[in-house]
Amino acid sequence: MTEKLKEIIIPKESAVFWLDGNGCWRNKYGKFRRKKIIDFFHSSIKKDKNGYYVSQTREQFIEKVYFNYEDTALFVFDVMKDKDITLILNNMKKIKLKPGKLYIKDDSLYMHFGEEQIKFADRGLFKISDLLEYNDDNYFIRVNNRRYKIKQFSSDA
Repeated sequence: MTEKLKEIIIPKESAVFWLDGNGCWRNKYGKFRRKKIIDFFHSSIKKDKNGYYVSQTREQFIEKVYFNYEDTALFVFDVMKDKDITLILNNMKKIKLKPGKLYIKDDSLYMHFGEEQIKFADRGLFKISDLLEYNDDNYFIRVNNRRYKIKQFSSDA
C-alpha cells in the first residue's frame, strides 16, 4: 500500500515568483533565464478550487505553491496546423482552437476554454498570423475556409 505524501501548501502571498503578462516567470531578481527551470515551472502548472499552483514531489512530501500572475496563467506558446489547429499551452497541454471563442482585449488575443482564459504569447500569435485578417476595424480568423469575426473588448469600457 502506497502511503499518501503530506502536502505542504505555500499561499500565493508567500510565493517568491510570479507569471508576468507575457507568460514569463519572474522573481525579485527579474526574468527567469534557465530553460530547464522555466519548462519545469510551466509544465507543473495545475489548478484547483484555490487557484493556480505549481507543484513538485520531494521524497517525503508534495509542495504546492500558489502563484500570482499578471493577466492569466495559461498561454498559447505554439501551434500545430493540420486538419485541425492545435494550440500548445505553456503547461504542455494541447487543445483544439475554437475560433468562435477568440477575443481581443487591450491589443492581445485570447481564447475562452471552459472557465479558462488563455492568452496567445508572441510565438503562438506569430504561428497563426497567416490566418488573421483585418478589415473595417474588425479582426477575423479564417479556419477551414470559414471566416470568424473576433470579438473586441477594451478594459477602459
